[in-house]
Amino acid sequence: MQLSKAEEELMNILWKKRRAFMKDLLEGYNEPRPATTTVATLLKRMTDKGFIAYKSFGRAREYYPLVKKKDYFSKHVNGLIKNFFNDSASQFASFFTQETNLSKTELEELKKLIDQEIEKK
Repeated sequence: MQLSKAEEELMNILWKKRRAFMKDLLEGYNEPRPATTTVATLLKRMTDKGFIAYKSFGRAREYYPLVKKKDYFSKHVNGLIKNFFNDSASQFASFFTQETNLSKTELEELKKLIDQEIEKK
């Protein structure tokens, strides 16, 4: 299951804060902030999708993520590779390195990371 753009924005705030009440989540947004009811609707949807949970303190709820950012991002990238690059990581890497404005230094850093992963295998 995937999050909408609005849900991803809220999820990023929650990943940064780790645990948060409604007021904390609202403070995480840039101006103009969404209405409390909008955030409450997003939280309900995200709870129903199994991305977050909450602990009740009287009438207040403290929300926390059930899905790690790394896991969500990994699934997202793997889906992108499967759907747009014929399930080929090398096609994705070719596109990524050629179509983005990476500097020589950034490309060298990527090469170093790849070399490190090759050594581990």
